[in-house]
Amino acid sequence: MVTTSTDNYAWHNSTDEELVKLFLESQDNRYFEKLYERYSFKVYQKCVALIKDASGAEDVTHDVFLKLIGKMNSFKKDAKFSTWLFSITYNHCMDLLRSNKRRIITVHGETADFVDDFDMYTIFDLDEIDMRSLKIALTQLNLDEKALLYMKYMDDFSIKDIALTFKVTESAVKMRLMRSREKLRKRYLEARLFI
Repeated sequence: MVTTSTDNYAWHNSTDEELVKLFLESQDNRYFEKLYERYSFKVYQKCVALIKDASGAEDVTHDVFLKLIGKMNSFKKDAKFSTWLFSITYNHCMDLLRSNKRRIITVHGETADFVDDFDMYTIFDLDEIDMRSLKIALTQLNLDEKALLYMKYMDDFSIKDIALTFKVTESAVKMRLMRSREKLRKRYLEARLFI
């Protein structure tokens, strides 16, 4: 099939959801490659933040995209692709961590870029945030608590999307978010006392 420059331009500027549709209809890899190009670094960043291993995160990122190919048929037309992809990423990383029986342990400075993006002003009613105390507080949350807070306050997932990711009700998500926020706030304030 010969593509014109207009056709080439059109698919390069397609929305994520249009690219999924084009890929499913044609099985043409260029549509998937465009999605990979748009999201591979973002998925990699999420993997690094969750598994705390930059070189391992590269492999996990590739695994997520391999998993994505197999799941493309389950993409719902009214869904947002980025939210769906990040749900797959979170679930894959959490499954990996659980299977390895590893816990997330943050060493000072290891997650600086990621923590700097964490919108603590949305969670706490504070004028100023001590990033060192925040890093210490985050080490004291379990994987699910961190994932919930990251999804809500960094990736701007809706309650509904988080519920779908965790396979729980929306009210359960709200309750877990409230508990996770309160635990993080408590650990943060404790950390500030000792720094």
